[in-house]
Amino acid sequence: MDRGTVGSAHRGRLLVEVRKADGSAVVTPAGELDHHTADLLREPLESCLAEGYSRLVVDCSRLEFCDSTGLNVLLGARLKAEAAGGGVHLAGMLPVVARVFEITGAEAVFTVHETLEAALDS
Repeated sequence: MDRGTVGSAHRGRLLVEVRKADGSAVVTPAGELDHHTADLLREPLESCLAEGYSRLVVDCSRLEFCDSTGLNVLLGARLKAEAAGGGVHLAGMLPVVARVFEITGAEAVFTVHETLEAALDS
C-alpha cells in the first residue's frame, strides 16, 4: 500500500512534506486530513519531535479538509511539543479548516499565524 495516498481516489488523500528551517520543523499537509489519513500526518510530526525539533510549524495552506481525527493528531503533537519546551504553530489555514478550529475552540490552544512566513518569523 502506498502510504502517501491512503484512501479512495476521490476522498481521503493526503500528502505530507517536511523540511527544516531555522530550528523549526515545517510540516505541510496537502489534501484531506481525516480518519483514513491521520497517520500520514501523525508519523512525520512524531518523527520531528523524536529528532529534537520541539517547534513544529504546520503549513495548513494546502489542507483542504480536517475532521476531528485530524484535529486530535494536531492536539497530540501540541502536547508532546510543549512537554519538550516547544509548541505547534499553525499557518495559512483556509477558511474551511479554520472553521473546525473555531467550532471546537481549538484555536485557543494553538498559535495561529496568517502566513507561513509570519510563523517562521515569530
